[in-house]
Amino acid sequence: MLRSSRSQRNMLSTSRSPTPAIPRRKWLRERRNFMNFSVRDGTAPSGAHTEPWTFVVVKDPDRKHQIREIIEEEEEINYMRRMGPRWVTDVKKLRTNWIKEYLDKAPVLILIFKQVHGFAANGKKKTHYYHEISVAIACGILLAALQNAGLVTVTTTPLNCGPRLRELLGRPPHEKLLMLLPVGYPSKEATVPDLRRKTLGEIMVKV
Repeated sequence: MLRSSRSQRNMLSTSRSPTPAIPRRKWLRERRNFMNFSVRDGTAPSGAHTEPWTFVVVKDPDRKHQIREIIEEEEEINYMRRMGPRWVTDVKKLRTNWIKEYLDKAPVLILIFKQVHGFAANGKKKTHYYHEISVAIACGILLAALQNAGLVTVTTTPLNCGPRLRELLGRPPHEKLLMLLPVGYPSKEATVPDLRRKTLGEIMVKV
């Protein structure tokens, strides 16, 4: 069970416990197989350990409002023309629309970019294997960490906003926006849709 936002906030403001040291094996000292690898230090696995992600943390109110303006402009077009009536009908039960006031209200916005490739020391392009899957896994670990800290967020994927947001935040062309997370403590007035989740029997197959 998650702690209340008040108790969690108190805990975060008073804790002084250092992060325990994590012993690491030396790569060249012993043989390894895939069972030796684990996520032990709070990071995510990635294809060939390329770590193809950039997390842009936005706190500045003016910059957050600029992000909101870009997203609302594109989202209005999405709802009116691009998404189609079936899509709009399917999300209607979630009470979503192109007005995104939470982008101003949230104290922090985290924009996660996938790096479709990297650069080697000599300046040549470096392949990033499975970059979208790798970044998606990293996003999942981040979501779990935020929830564990007593924070709340909502996963958003601003449709057709990526290039403008990338330019606004000064990110290079080889980075593509994958997800945006508004992050903060839950409001006292916050409500959550009572959505039915699939049962374990519906999502798991034993072979």
